[in-house]
Amino acid sequence: MAKLKTVYICSNCGYESSKWLGKCPECDSWGTLEEEVSSASSKSSVKKKVSNTKVVSFKDIEVEKNFRYTTKFNEFDRVLGGGLVKGAVVLLTGNPGIGKSTLLLQAVDQYSQYGEVLYISGEESPSQVKYRGDRLGLSGDNISIMSETEMESIYDYVIRKKPKVVVVDSIQTLYSSNFDSIPGTTTQIRECTLKIVELAKTHNISFFLVGHITKDGKVAGPKLLEHMVDSVLQFEGEEGLFYRILRSLKNRFGSTNELGIFNMEEKGMVEVKNPSEFFLSERDEKNIGSIVVPVLEGTKIFLLEVQTLVNESPFGIPKRVVQGFDRNRIQILNAVMEKKIGLNLSSKDVFVNIPGGIKIYDGAADLGVVMAMISVTKGIEISQKIAALGELGLRGEIRKVSFVDKRLKELEKLGFSGVYLPHSNKKEIEHNSYNLKMIYLKNLAELAERMR
Repeated sequence: MAKLKTVYICSNCGYESSKWLGKCPECDSWGTLEEEVSSASSKSSVKKKVSNTKVVSFKDIEVEKNFRYTTKFNEFDRVLGGGLVKGAVVLLTGNPGIGKSTLLLQAVDQYSQYGEVLYISGEESPSQVKYRGDRLGLSGDNISIMSETEMESIYDYVIRKKPKVVVVDSIQTLYSSNFDSIPGTTTQIRECTLKIVELAKTHNISFFLVGHITKDGKVAGPKLLEHMVDSVLQFEGEEGLFYRILRSLKNRFGSTNELGIFNMEEKGMVEVKNPSEFFLSERDEKNIGSIVVPVLEGTKIFLLEVQTLVNESPFGIPKRVVQGFDRNRIQILNAVMEKKIGLNLSSKDVFVNIPGGIKIYDGAADLGVVMAMISVTKGIEISQKIAALGELGLRGEIRKVSFVDKRLKELEKLGFSGVYLPHSNKKEIEHNSYNLKMIYLKNLAELAERMR
């Protein structure tokens, strides 16, 4: 009989220890070691396995022309890199109730045109899944529902039927009978995912794995889970708002940081065709402390509004409240403005907000933040048809930005009349004709002179 062995495994990096530790020696995380009980077989009982691995020459490998499954949701396909790659394993995470199962059920209905699709639900019964599918108006053709959590049973069924696409909702509910630990533990998640990856790569079956997240917004389970899969998608959305943001955090078959915008409606998720127009629908003709910036997310340009507010600090300790932007970056921009153009912000409360719930990571938004700060401090109005793009350096210089042509075309498409941009981008775009007034800037001093 196999002996039972107690080990402590770090949920962050997978480090194993024979005793509990407060701090993981491998990744320096606190309180992440979890107790697990597993069966330890003696070395004498382990048999050598004869390898039957087939080695193929690189030149002899044939790639299908249509190696992606596509749907009617262009936003969903774009975030995946152009569609679901055959044999790929995609991890979809998000807060409870955000709409992960709803989105995947709608996608399953589209993938059923390519053959049988299997939906494995470890949290709901088949009748509950059917009820949601009827509400979403699914056809149900070539869709099979399986309410099972044992990995061995799932493995045997998938090997026998070989569906085109499999959805596992969720990976934290699966368990392998070869291990004594409960579902959701580091060992079970790791071993079940290994089996799924083996199925995907060996039999060219595409998998969607629904993953729970912790209170910190990270995927529950070992960090190794994100490394094992091909793509990691995160479903985001603020409470009280009907739209949802699908973000690509990792993609071996496409660009990362892609964004897809969806509306949550009674009939399920509906993609937003023009996200820029969606986020800029409530702006006045003249704005103080507000300007539009063209932001690059993955391969798509989004026009987002930057709102700022500056107040006298009543308590003598100035606050920096930032939503949708890097707080440390705001501190740097404030310091540069104070040093180079004498804008006194060190003793004032500064508030920065990006409406819509999207966080900006693009450095090209620096100039827009600076202009909004100057506008609200000095009471200067900015037209809603004026945008800004440019990265700010510590010397006060306005640095060149990438993909400026795509940004200008998006501004032109939505009817903007002018744009502030770096002078170093002039040579790149001077041979193109835009229906925009170009205002080139070299540094903050030139900007302050124009905004007097």
